[in-house]
Amino acid sequence: MNYSLKLKGSALVYILIIMSAVLIILSSMVQYIASQIKYSYYQSEKEESLQIAEAGIYFYRWYLAHEVEGKTAAQIKDFWQNENPYGVSSSYEREYTDPQGAGIGKFSIDVTPPDPYSTIVIVQSTGWTYKNPNSQRTVRVRFRRPSWSEFSVLANANIRFGDGTEVYGPLHSNGGIRFDGVAHNIVSSNKTDYADPDPPHVNRPGVWTSWAGEYNTNMGSDVFLAGKDFPVPEKDFNGTTADLALMKQAANDSSTYFDNSEVGRHIILKTDGNFDIRTVQSYDQCFNHITSYSGSWQTNTIPDNGVIFVEDNVWLEGKINGDKVTVVAADLVGGGSPNIFIEHDIEYTAYDGSDIIGIIAENDIEIIRNSENDLRIDGALMAQIGRVGRLHYAGYCKAWWWIICIQSCSCNDHKNTITTYGSMATNQRYGFAYTDGTGYTNRNLIYDNNLLYYPPPYFPTGTEYSLDLWDEL
Repeated sequence: MNYSLKLKGSALVYILIIMSAVLIILSSMVQYIASQIKYSYYQSEKEESLQIAEAGIYFYRWYLAHEVEGKTAAQIKDFWQNENPYGVSSSYEREYTDPQGAGIGKFSIDVTPPDPYSTIVIVQSTGWTYKNPNSQRTVRVRFRRPSWSEFSVLANANIRFGDGTEVYGPLHSNGGIRFDGVAHNIVSSNKTDYADPDPPHVNRPGVWTSWAGEYNTNMGSDVFLAGKDFPVPEKDFNGTTADLALMKQAANDSSTYFDNSEVGRHIILKTDGNFDIRTVQSYDQCFNHITSYSGSWQTNTIPDNGVIFVEDNVWLEGKINGDKVTVVAADLVGGGSPNIFIEHDIEYTAYDGSDIIGIIAENDIEIIRNSENDLRIDGALMAQIGRVGRLHYAGYCKAWWWIICIQSCSCNDHKNTITTYGSMATNQRYGFAYTDGTGYTNRNLIYDNNLLYYPPPYFPTGTEYSLDLWDEL
């Protein structure tokens, strides 16, 4: 064989090998580029599906605003139970269009309505495009209607928190706030500034502290640990009258409504799901303790709707286990403004949200003269036209020979610690202690986070749902 032909044959083999390698590389590159284009297209469709799913969420927020905003609690309850809202009994689908009005996909909405004791609505929206229906994305959000139990303290007047007060939840007043304790959450006011009712009666910012440099040097800690905010919108205490009427109707429905016979009722909550109740015939109107009863104790079951309504004063105490209950003292017939008096502990068994107590007085929630030295109150407290607090019993004594109360004497009235675990709404200025050192030396106001999502039965709430939690499934 010719030697030159051998060389040409070898070169051809090498060329074929090189060409094959190049083709393999080019083919791999083309496949890679094609896969990247396909992946980008897929990702684009997935992103568009997510945007469609989110559009479903905001559509439902718009829908709720038009359906329930401005309505009473009873009307909102009726909406969820009787008006067949979108997405509750079956999925609600709606087309999603581009700015030119052409349909590019759909979202499907499924809704978990609030249970009787919650202000939470769970909305799940699944979105997809017409180009790629399999590229679905699902978003689940939590809508929440704000409740008056969201605040550690909510007030409708100028208010002062003295040294020794420690607040763990948000605090708001429609008036000005002087705060000399320690606040672990936001302190807010409706006022830009206000006239301080305490000496020297000068103009103050909406939220302020008397400690120099806004440091509580007595306790060695910052005063406003989470900051302060003012002015912010006010809360309407007068608007809660409709809520009281709804509570009365609920109590009527469950046979736990009690009229205004004698001077009130003594109620003891129990851990077996019941409550004991007895008619109060008379009480000491200086120190507010019961002096005589009419009739015997009766045992009733805490109703499923959770409302006990008394059209008169209430003396309340006891402990629950696994119940949610609201005790109301209000006179909607006319002629009086009842109080709720507290002498002994009101407690939960568990602190995981399974136990919830609401305590609502049309007038005052009063801690009476003979209250326990270390008193604990678990629950959401509300005084609609009065205040949550304790009278200045040190200078509020009874002249027995005149059978009247006078304020010219001096009494020993020093208590150790009062702890509220829950929330407090008070129309007038709150207080458990006085500048002369009487009352409760230590005041611990601990906010129960469970009240944020599970307020007491029929407790006043707002009517606007806000987006509270977002998650992609």
